[in-house]
Amino acid sequence: MIDTFKTYPGLNFQEDWKVVTMLIGMNDICDYCKNNTLFSPDSFIHYMTAALDMMMNELPRTIVNVVQILPMKPLREVQKPSLGCQLQKSFCSCLVLPEENSTELKELIEMNFEFQRRLEKLLHSDRFFKEDFAVVLQPYLQHAQPPRLPNGTIDMSFFTADCFHFRVKGHEELAKGLWNNMFQPEGEKDMLDIFSEPVKLICPPKEHPYIYTRPRAASSALVLKQHSVTHISLVFVFVLLSHTMY
Repeated sequence: MIDTFKTYPGLNFQEDWKVVTMLIGMNDICDYCKNNTLFSPDSFIHYMTAALDMMMNELPRTIVNVVQILPMKPLREVQKPSLGCQLQKSFCSCLVLPEENSTELKELIEMNFEFQRRLEKLLHSDRFFKEDFAVVLQPYLQHAQPPRLPNGTIDMSFFTADCFHFRVKGHEELAKGLWNNMFQPEGEKDMLDIFSEPVKLICPPKEHPYIYTRPRAASSALVLKQHSVTHISLVFVFVLLSHTMY
């Protein structure tokens, strides 16, 4: 990714502002039962820290959105009698195969929460912050539930054939939720309750038309806040998504 930034046509690597968005960690939870050391919260935080350190050291003028991991248990309900749906049993067996209320499933659900807690602990500080770089936790998916029809069943129109990843319909809600969180200060960020309720886009207020960056602060970082969304010369959005997104 860093090499791409350095060579991307039309991008001034040193001077242009860049936005990176990361949603990652669900694959680790899917494979937790196969190797609970390699796919542990400790391992996840270790590699997240290393990745963010690398970006902080090598990417000037960059804001990194880290989207909070979503609750994965409801994924067990995303089912239909098709060959594609059977793939779940292969690439997320630790989640979909255990019996309901089993010890294995309860442990995995707790690990899901622990991933969330550890990620929040890592990012709710000034650890990854300097005058031209900031990492921001965007929490809107923390309690998000899958889309449902009026009768309470899963709305499969949001999912691809593998009953796991989102179609464009789902990604639209992901994108709108991210946009809203970026322009809301910590402690006032909207949380997505359920994907079947369309997210209403907000416009940045005139008194603060900036991306919020500094943790636990009422306003953006002094240097970053100078750059209005409409005045950044170029914002290059590079989205890092895990292969696992409902």
